[in-house]
Amino acid sequence: MHLSFFFKPLNLLILILYFSCSIFFIHINTPRQTRLDTILESGKITVITSNNSNCYYFYRDGYMGFEYDMAKAFADYLGVELKVLVSDKWENMVSDLTKAAGDFIAANISITDQRQKDVVFSKGYMEIEQYVIVHRNNRSIKKISDLLGKTIYVRRGTSYQEQLESIKNRGVDFTIKFVEDLPTEELLRRVAKKDIKITIADTNIALLNRRYFPGIKMACSISQKENLGWAVKAENRELLEKINLFFDLIKGNGRFKKIYNKYYEGIDSFDYVDMAIFHRRLKARLPRHRSIIIKASEKYGFDWRLIAAQIYQESHFNAWAKSHAGAYGLMQLTRSTAKSLGVKEIYNSSQNINAGVEHLRNLYNHFDKSGDSDRLLISLAAYNVGQGHIWDAMNLARKKGLNPYQWQSIMITLPLLRYKKYYQKAAFGYCRGTEPVNYVKRIMVYYDILKYQGIEYRALNKRSSPQQKDYASFLSR
Repeated sequence: MHLSFFFKPLNLLILILYFSCSIFFIHINTPRQTRLDTILESGKITVITSNNSNCYYFYRDGYMGFEYDMAKAFADYLGVELKVLVSDKWENMVSDLTKAAGDFIAANISITDQRQKDVVFSKGYMEIEQYVIVHRNNRSIKKISDLLGKTIYVRRGTSYQEQLESIKNRGVDFTIKFVEDLPTEELLRRVAKKDIKITIADTNIALLNRRYFPGIKMACSISQKENLGWAVKAENRELLEKINLFFDLIKGNGRFKKIYNKYYEGIDSFDYVDMAIFHRRLKARLPRHRSIIIKASEKYGFDWRLIAAQIYQESHFNAWAKSHAGAYGLMQLTRSTAKSLGVKEIYNSSQNINAGVEHLRNLYNHFDKSGDSDRLLISLAAYNVGQGHIWDAMNLARKKGLNPYQWQSIMITLPLLRYKKYYQKAAFGYCRGTEPVNYVKRIMVYYDILKYQGIEYRALNKRSSPQQKDYASFLSR
């Protein structure tokens, strides 16, 4: 083409239009980078969640929680690493999502019209209702109208607040007392202890926590059925579609049910630790494990009655026991603990008991700065909740001017780790701190009974059956 062609005005205009259109078409045909693309390229995805028993927490050997396990499964599905960002308040979660500090919210969040103004939600993965929660002896509330004149405690910014305000607007007058930075489970505990009379909880949270606080009762529903969902930013539609495909997949292949059952199986049934059952099981179940308990206790330097009391607390002497938290056998060993102690068959009574007692001894050896009685109780608590949380409780005791090596101090500081004010500064984060305290108390009650029975059964007369004499000899050893 001759150079004179380019200098003619009309031809120059044609060339400009040609190249402009070419650049335009190249631009529109180039795929834009989506958030999902960025996640896959970086090899990691960040979930925004809460540090509590329903979502995400540290227990014994590692992290767990229903939302955490679901998010981990989603990360595995994408082939990326899961990162966790803890942000308890709803408004903080949305802020973290908006600032791209995290990729999606998975925090036991119900899908409401108000929340859909800020984010877009996935398909619902669990159906729930909101229930009025009272103490089991409270028979005054059976329907919504019975809330008239009552005081109800909830955390500000929750869907419970939205629902209660809607009910008030319909003419049922009651007082809403707002609490700051307290998880629902803490309010349930306070109802069980009769510190407050009424709170609200989703069905999954209420049923799960009846295991820990059997004094609570679900009085009446205050909502229609709602769904829990995961949330993303409105522009991240590709990520949302991937989440929905993931939910379809795990509900189809049984993965969702497996995760659900780990935390919620049997939540609609529970029983009290009944002393009559304890005595019956001592006679029916304890003798079959007696020689193993005695030998393991002697090997590692413990009173066998203490180990028997711990085994009852862990498994009620059921060699096939499996907890919702993934612990197995008589001494409720986790897979990782069992493997580290050389256990080949986790349900084998001898291997399970010996490994459990060895694990307790290792913990006991670690807490060597405490006196003997404190050391034992601290070791039992560490067996229940993990060594890391005990370190956190000890550090907190130091800050409060308490002796970190005394059980009395740990009894004060360990339960504080359920409050955000304390656990956000702790190395191992949120801890259901009242549980190990109660765990130790119950073991010591059973231990005391066993010691007493060891004396009592010596009085069995000569007319006792061979089985009774054998049992008496075992108890009084």
